[in-house]
Amino acid sequence: MSNILQGAHDFQVDKLKIEVTNISSPSSGIGPLKDLEHHIAAEALHDSAERCDAPKCHPETRVAVQDDIYGWIENGDVDNPSNMKWVTGPAGTGKTAVMGSLSDRCKKNGLPVTSFFFSSAGSIGRRMKTAFVTTIAHQIAQHRQDLKDAIASAIESDTIVFKRNLDVQMETLVLAPLRTIVGGLNARLRGVIIVDGLDECEVERIHDTTTTGSKAKPTLARTNEQDQMEILQVLRQASSDPSFPFRILIASRPERVFREFFNPQSNPTSFARKLDLHEDYNADADMTLFLEAQFNQLRRRYNLPASWLPPGAIENLVDKASGQFIYVATVIRFLETGHREPPKALLEAVMKMKVTTTSNPLEHLDALYTHILESSPDPPLSVRWISCIRRLTIRNVQYIFDAKLARTASNFNLLLQKDPDSSEAEHLLGNLHSLVRIPSHSDQETTEYGFYHKSLFDFLDDPGRCRSLFVEKVLLVSLQTGV
Repeated sequence: MSNILQGAHDFQVDKLKIEVTNISSPSSGIGPLKDLEHHIAAEALHDSAERCDAPKCHPETRVAVQDDIYGWIENGDVDNPSNMKWVTGPAGTGKTAVMGSLSDRCKKNGLPVTSFFFSSAGSIGRRMKTAFVTTIAHQIAQHRQDLKDAIASAIESDTIVFKRNLDVQMETLVLAPLRTIVGGLNARLRGVIIVDGLDECEVERIHDTTTTGSKAKPTLARTNEQDQMEILQVLRQASSDPSFPFRILIASRPERVFREFFNPQSNPTSFARKLDLHEDYNADADMTLFLEAQFNQLRRRYNLPASWLPPGAIENLVDKASGQFIYVATVIRFLETGHREPPKALLEAVMKMKVTTTSNPLEHLDALYTHILESSPDPPLSVRWISCIRRLTIRNVQYIFDAKLARTASNFNLLLQKDPDSSEAEHLLGNLHSLVRIPSHSDQETTEYGFYHKSLFDFLDDPGRCRSLFVEKVLLVSLQTGV
């Protein structure tokens, strides 16, 4: 290639078109598998860099529920041969932590684990269905060399498979390759596919390029629920295939599409018994263990006396949590990060929080979120910042930025603050580290803002819950910039 114009002179190029063909050996599988790699959402893997601080079960907690699910992964149910199971529970009950810990446990024990962790606050690949099957196929290919070869051959035979629908992708990239090798084995492969947060999968925005004006408008050809249902149906079809050797574990909130899909009255033998983290397991003992360990760590860190913890504090917090791990986890982050007050004073403030209703099961979590947000010097503006970051991160942001780096914390600061040279971001968000994952100053040019839990957005989206902190959506992109 470097010698293609050697010795040439006195010429003019009007139009140049270069076509590069992958000349690697087809039998090596290098080209097709690299092509597959370019179509996956690596951030969705359970051990991805993006999930480096994702929640995991604290040691010695959630042991019973993990053992229950792991036992099903290994042995299934005697009275129900289904390979597909639903783990559910309201926001904050620890579904993602349990799924992450199970993924680690399977990997540690040598049990092949394939995972996809959806997140509405994550990178774009974790928010949509586009890379779901390809990410699953890429991980399955890592388990065996003959699977790699079979998947590579499938890609070579259908070079536009990445443009096809999920059903065709599952058949081409997963089921057909499995049939070519599983049928000749005496023992089937054994493993699990873990899909977490499927309720956070969002429909892809299709841009209407026929719209007049300088900006194309995104249109919704489908709904979130339709894309979620498509994934569920593709997984059910896979699980019913005789050559498919993996169990499938799906974790989500109990939204309507999942309740109807997993309804035992409609499909009495299609799925393993549902597991509800809120109803089937009392999390109080686990939250007590978690708080005891975290409070001991705070005591050692700040050299506090053994009597620093008020009597009954742990029992009080567990009672307020109402089975929601997110509550106690947020309390601990609140005590650990971003405040000038000592932990004892912060804990006393949490203990004194009052609730105004009795019908809202999330009243104590709402009171905690309100208290933390109001610790900002300008709570309404801080909430508008959070809402803008969330909206511009979740939606396609090509209209404003052209590169991935556009979503870094430093660029959001430049976009939102009034004075480019000010420290407004630190001023507004400095006390909110327990809710917002804020990069250090040295990392802000390469790292994005993040959010610990989707329940914060549920809170801010509901005027009945966040009350005076509610921000109308029409205002979210009209902060200082007029975007």
